[in-house]
Amino acid sequence: MSYEDKTLECVECGASFTFSADEQELFASRGFTNEPKRCLQCRESRKQQRGGDYGYNRPRQMFDAVCASCGGECQVPFEPRQGRPVYCSDCYAKMKR
Repeated sequence: MSYEDKTLECVECGASFTFSADEQELFASRGFTNEPKRCLQCRESRKQQRGGDYGYNRPRQMFDAVCASCGGECQVPFEPRQGRPVYCSDCYAKMKR
């Protein structure tokens, strides 16, 4: 399919921006069927408001725990439950081997 540059209007700021043929081809290859609604600046601004890369770079909440194997204190990225063993990273790595 042949694509041509399109001029679109941003729904946020009303500015005109170009949806290039290359971008259209990329969108189609990824299965996107809708055209972008925001200009690059408004997309970047919205991404920052939502926490950068949609939250992927946020620090993870960690929970204190006691390792069921060595008894050492550790932190894990999930809330430990009563009756379920939790292992520190060293003991967990040994168990995986």
